[in-house]
Amino acid sequence: MLPDPLHPAIVHLPIALSVLVPLLALLAWAAIRRSWLPARTWWAVVLLQAMLVGSSWLALETGESEEDRVERIVAERHIEAHEEAAERFLWLAGLTLLVSGTGLLPGGRGAAGRVATSVATFLVLLGAVQVGHSGGELVYKHGAAAAYVGQGGGGASAPSHADDD
Repeated sequence: MLPDPLHPAIVHLPIALSVLVPLLALLAWAAIRRSWLPARTWWAVVLLQAMLVGSSWLALETGESEEDRVERIVAERHIEAHEEAAERFLWLAGLTLLVSGTGLLPGGRGAAGRVATSVATFLVLLGAVQVGHSGGELVYKHGAAAAYVGQGGGGASAPSHADDD
């Protein structure tokens, strides 16, 4: 049985991956550069980045499917700010996936691709922080969880915050 709401359960995977991928990218880059590991090891970074993109897309889709329900509690502008941050994050993660593929090229082009990817993964991490922060504000500051509380015996509903800043 899937959790309801699904969005909060899904978003933890891209957040976790956005923390892990930069660390793995740096370790893989250093190990390949020092010839401790073969260049094909970079595939692990590319695959994890692909998982990050896929899970980010799924998080965005589940958020959009729950938007109408939460808009009854939270002002639309707060939800849209979170959604825009999520879309930027997905685009940045997708571009980083494309760059990460260049790390599989031979020679200096592959080495440059691995460096560029390592830098880009930290930008993706910053994007994840922005999305997570705005999502946390929706729940903890603007009361988005109230859209689900009391629906299945989970407690009393919070008052509407649709007009809050």
